[in-house]
Amino acid sequence: MRTNPAPRSNGRPCGANGGIGEAVAVLLAAQGARVALLARRGERLEAITEKIRADGGRALAVVADVTDDASVAAAADRIHEAYGTVDLVVNNAGVMLPNPIEDARVDEWQRMIDTNVTGVLRVIGAFAEDLTEAAGQGRSADLVNVSSIGAHVTGFTNYAVYGATKAAVTHLSALLRGEFGPRDVRVTNIEPGLTETELASHIDNDGLREQVGGMVEAMGTLAAGELADLVAYVASRPRHVNLRQVVVLPTRQA
Repeated sequence: MRTNPAPRSNGRPCGANGGIGEAVAVLLAAQGARVALLARRGERLEAITEKIRADGGRALAVVADVTDDASVAAAADRIHEAYGTVDLVVNNAGVMLPNPIEDARVDEWQRMIDTNVTGVLRVIGAFAEDLTEAAGQGRSADLVNVSSIGAHVTGFTNYAVYGATKAAVTHLSALLRGEFGPRDVRVTNIEPGLTETELASHIDNDGLREQVGGMVEAMGTLAAGELADLVAYVASRPRHVNLRQVVVLPTRQA
């Protein structure tokens, strides 16, 4: 699933229909990695993989829904058939649905938990054995989880449930180092601040959408390509070097 770091000989997967996931896949493929792109929108995935191939890269589009056990399992089977053992997994799929807690939008809470937390676990479970096997062969093996600065910054009013899901990813990443580290598998948790992604388009509250727009205007955003560059850097370190936690913000964001 090297859909996100420096050149490695075998495949890698992530949420890659746009934004950070797409940028990571494009960059890693340009650096020589075989990439597997996982997401729900098949037409968009095919367009991205065709772009990568046209530029001389190697890419596989795999339609998958991280909220569905069978879908993730089928995606893993397809990647194994095409690429063999995966040595880099980038968990980037996510959804952000902010609203006041008193609105009690249980359906939104469940969607964020299913995607941002359980979806991450499904992907990790599907490729954990691959990462351990790759490391055992002396290759660099990486699990990169994309969390959010919202995991521990409490000033984002009405983002409580989203922040809680990302806090779970951050804490999960730290705990997994205890399992993976002794087997030479690196685990990196990346917490971006304001970033140019599709997440803001999920917001159905006009006031909150305007709030995000004001923050972007005041502080600017990180580009998806800049996050991709960070993922590639993390995965290109010597295999005994693990950047465990990376917080990356626009300079003007406190």
